[in-house]
Amino acid sequence: MHVLLARTDRIGDLVLSTPAIATIRASFPRARVTIVCSPYNRVVVERSSDVDEIVEYPLSAKPGAFGAAFRGAVDIAIALAPRSTDLQIVGGTRAPVRAGYTYLRRYFARLTAPLYLNRLMLSEADPALCERHPEIPIRHEVDQLLDLVAMVGATQRVASIRVDVNDEDRAAISYLPADPIVMHLGQRWFKHGSTLASTIRLIGDLGRLGLPVVLTYAPESGEYVGAIAQARVADVMLGGLSFHRWAAVFERARTVVTVDTGATHVASAVRRPTVVAFEHRYFRLNSQEWAPYGVPNLLVRKPADESDASLAVFRREIVDAVARLLNA
Repeated sequence: MHVLLARTDRIGDLVLSTPAIATIRASFPRARVTIVCSPYNRVVVERSSDVDEIVEYPLSAKPGAFGAAFRGAVDIAIALAPRSTDLQIVGGTRAPVRAGYTYLRRYFARLTAPLYLNRLMLSEADPALCERHPEIPIRHEVDQLLDLVAMVGATQRVASIRVDVNDEDRAAISYLPADPIVMHLGQRWFKHGSTLASTIRLIGDLGRLGLPVVLTYAPESGEYVGAIAQARVADVMLGGLSFHRWAAVFERARTVVTVDTGATHVASAVRRPTVVAFEHRYFRLNSQEWAPYGVPNLLVRKPADESDASLAVFRREIVDAVARLLNA
């Protein structure tokens, strides 16, 4: 048997797909498992023993034609993302079993899905439905993906998120203080209910909890790093880390603090308690579908405005959440 998986979007989403990938491996132990990834997110599975082959999808390729290269060679093809690119890759394979999912209110995607798939799962994770029908529970993305692969017979569920940190990664960051609070500086700390000045004050407040504070940041947050470094509120600031060394920093933490980004899921993969600040808009949806998975966590809603009073409450809620996790 040859199983092809497609997930060409973000790093965090592929991290959340690792239980489904492990479930495929556990359910079909003799199958050849190929995964189609993007140049950006393939790092998540480069060390995984759950896949036999990684095929990189060039961003300039036509997805249907790309999938057609596997025609006649694949028995099961699964789109792990509800995106047209991944659906078309899977459709192009013309595998006997082609599965994927989309959202209830994506009517065009539902209408066109039979062009690509013969097994379709509908997700209830829709922003408008969440606002109008708060009684409807939203499945975590991990659980949605496990339900998706069950549609093709993968029923040996593996429910833990996986990132393969090794001893070399740990040795590379062993100079860091032990058991720090690690905060990841995603873009959302600096807009829409949070500001640079307030974030600097928050880092200082975290430092008063009595543990070292280590900051990690991605290139897109680089413009804010100078001001934060000048404020001298963190013990260590780290940028330019490779994916697995970044995960090793999280693994070293007592608690991870982040906004809603891939850092949330990397922290879950290394089993660290996590505080996440979710956007004010669509909080109910996002805090259920993309919450930390399988680890102690507390979730905070960003304020609807950036007034001094709102930002002060936001900072206090985050510090209180970190303190609760530290004392749990």
